Amino acid sequence: MSHSGPSSLRRATAALLAVCTAAWAYLVWNAPVDAVQGVIQKLLYVHVPCVLGAYLGFSLTAVCGGLYLWQGEERYDRLAASAAEVGVLFCTLVLISGPIWARGTWGRWWSWDLRLTLTLLLYLVYLAYLLLRSFTEGSERTARFAAVYGIVGLAVIPLNYFAVDLAGGRAIHPENLGGDSLGRGMGAPFAMGMLTAAAAFLYLLVRRVELARLRAELLRRQLAASESTPSGPSWAT
Repeated sequence: MSHSGPSSLRRATAALLAVCTAAWAYLVWNAPVDAVQGVIQKLLYVHVPCVLGAYLGFSLTAVCGGLYLWQGEERYDRLAASAAEVGVLFCTLVLISGPIWARGTWGRWWSWDLRLTLTLLLYLVYLAYLLLRSFTEGSERTARFAAVYGIVGLAVIPLNYFAVDLAGGRAIHPENLGGDSLGRGMGAPFAMGMLTAAAAFLYLLVRRVELARLRAELLRRQLAASESTPSGPSWAT
């Protein structure tokens, strides 16, 4: 089997990520310092893009889970699991960068704000998804259950996104960013941050899918080798 396709895709996504990262770093470095929060406000260009990465990962998990239930093809199951891993990675970064920003802005690391609580719930939902798969890897029944679980878990995303509205003015988080929410000179680094997060998500997903494919191929070879091996010694009589 030729691997030129995956290798080319890997190189292309790596190049895209490198270009986006360089542009993002330049724009963030030259972005104005917020008059109220100070330099720590620049975590905005990390924190919110990581939320995008988490949303992309978990949404793709649900979509590919649905495709697996529909068509039963193993590739969709592998893609769903890979997307969940990348999504959990981004969600971990959200839960790390958020408290750092909160400590510098609100004076405390954590508050049981509705959005914070729902972000933690989203993280735990898909962490449980990965744990489920790791304990029962290779089972078709597990893959189907994981697909349903991944689809149901997606319901947390709109709750998380609209948490500030649902809180009815009792949330610590500001409202979702709109076209006029950012100050002068902050729009470009923010947009590049989102683009860089999308590029990073794509690159990590390509690598993770490639790894999953290689593992599946290795497993098939091991099974084929075990089936071709005699079950016991042959004794001449």
